[in-house]
Amino acid sequence: MQQVVDLQNDEEFRSLGVALLSISPDPEASWAAEAEANGIELPLLSDGGNRVATAYGVMRWKMPSNEPGHTFVLVDGDGRIAWIRDYGAPENGGLMYVPVADLVSAIRGRVG
Repeated sequence: MQQVVDLQNDEEFRSLGVALLSISPDPEASWAAEAEANGIELPLLSDGGNRVATAYGVMRWKMPSNEPGHTFVLVDGDGRIAWIRDYGAPENGGLMYVPVADLVSAIRGRVG
């Protein structure tokens, strides 16, 4: 949840002009109170059947629990993937928190 809070509140990230939303396989009831307590204002969506994760190819990095990994997807105005990276994947260091500056750097050259 801290990743979402930090992205939402970061001026440099917001200056990119991308719409941020978080999609989780968990039911809304399991994270709604925590989101409210952390002041999260962006859309938090539940993808219980992993249909969205599957449609965007995120499940190729699924965890042993059959849940999507810690993946960021940049979707362009036509609904196509402009950039995708699963930071939780072993080949990307297995990170569950990505410094905002790293995400800003990765996304900056792909928006426009």
